[in-house]
Amino acid sequence: MSSAALPGGPPPQGAPPGGRRALAVWGVGVSVYFVAVIFRTSLGVAGLDAADRFHVNASALSTFSILQLLVYAGMQIPVGLLVDRLGTKKVLALGAVLFTAGQLGFAFSPSYGMALASRALLGCGDALTFISVLRLGTRWFPARRGPLVAQFAGLVGMAGNLVSTLVLARLLHGVGWTAAFAGSAVAGAVVFALVMLFLRDHPEGQEPEPVPHRGAAYVRRQIAASWREPGTRLGLWVHFTTQFPAMVFLLLWGLPFLVEAQGLSRATAGELLTLVVLSNMAVGLVYGQIVARHHGARLPLALGTVGTTAVLWAATIFHPGPHAPMWLLVVLCVVLGACGPASMIGFDFARPANPPERQGTASGITNMGGFVASMTTLFAIGVLLDATGDDYTVAFSAVFVLQALGVTQILRLGGRAARRERERLVASRVETVHVPA
Repeated sequence: MSSAALPGGPPPQGAPPGGRRALAVWGVGVSVYFVAVIFRTSLGVAGLDAADRFHVNASALSTFSILQLLVYAGMQIPVGLLVDRLGTKKVLALGAVLFTAGQLGFAFSPSYGMALASRALLGCGDALTFISVLRLGTRWFPARRGPLVAQFAGLVGMAGNLVSTLVLARLLHGVGWTAAFAGSAVAGAVVFALVMLFLRDHPEGQEPEPVPHRGAAYVRRQIAASWREPGTRLGLWVHFTTQFPAMVFLLLWGLPFLVEAQGLSRATAGELLTLVVLSNMAVGLVYGQIVARHHGARLPLALGTVGTTAVLWAATIFHPGPHAPMWLLVVLCVVLGACGPASMIGFDFARPANPPERQGTASGITNMGGFVASMTTLFAIGVLLDATGDDYTVAFSAVFVLQALGVTQILRLGGRAARRERERLVASRVETVHVPA
């Protein structure tokens, strides 16, 4: 295994140079992810409008996001394999075409069924973006920059969420459903053009060796080899446990909870959702710096985020008064902002556990975690709301079940992954000493 993937390992010859050229190319790739997140989170500000437009209840409304996330999560391993095999340019270009078509379809859908199909298509295109951006970062930036590059990718994604919260929400209530969603689809065409014109898979002269493909056997080996690494599995469970509370809140149920259960106006609820996004962006910068400098802080940061989120979530939904006080809602939204940056730590466990030719596959496995948890929680909340007559206290308690499951798995795998990482680091340093420059 190359030492480029190891924290603290010496940079190998021919390592990615970074610099302005790398930043420009990576910027093109991350712009595709930025637009994908705008489209992905657009339903979060349109949930109540969608319920009225398609005449559906809470369970049916949650199906929009569940189907979108089901497609997204189910495609993560295939996408990782595609990125390892085809490179980022082809995969990102395909992603832009699919999520733009999905957004356009959602704009003009006359029925619930067609709208569902459009969100599934959008989820398919969205699924192709983030793993591609991570792979692009490993090809263009030195390994020591990996944690910062991953956090900046998440930061740009949250900026997309901010656009959907601030801009798309106003467009929706200003120009109407069709014009807002169809107009936003123009951004998809723009980033597709940027990818085709300017994106490059790797720096000149650093083309990776072609990986032989032997059909299904190759696919099974890639997945099995990645899964055998405790770091990959730990990365999945860290992503699973940290990401989903904020995802569920932003993607669908935050606005109805704040308006219907907490008695806030839509404008005030929108401001609190914006606060989650702003907090995410600020915390992402801090977490990226900490993890890049102190790899031992990864697990404490992840578990600390989970614990703090659980405490604030419980304090809010179990508050004895008719509504939680505004200061508590503000603190909850600030803490939820840490969930996204904490989920990026999962990739910092998977990355050093796998060689470059398996980075896409390992990242795909890791990225499944949070989206499986989000999909499960979205469904559970919708069912519980319908079953209890919109009792948000009972419905939102589903979060604690998945957090408990995730923390159990993190504690089980943490020590094993740390031992494997130390062994690999020692072996790499020994190899470096014995190989002449």
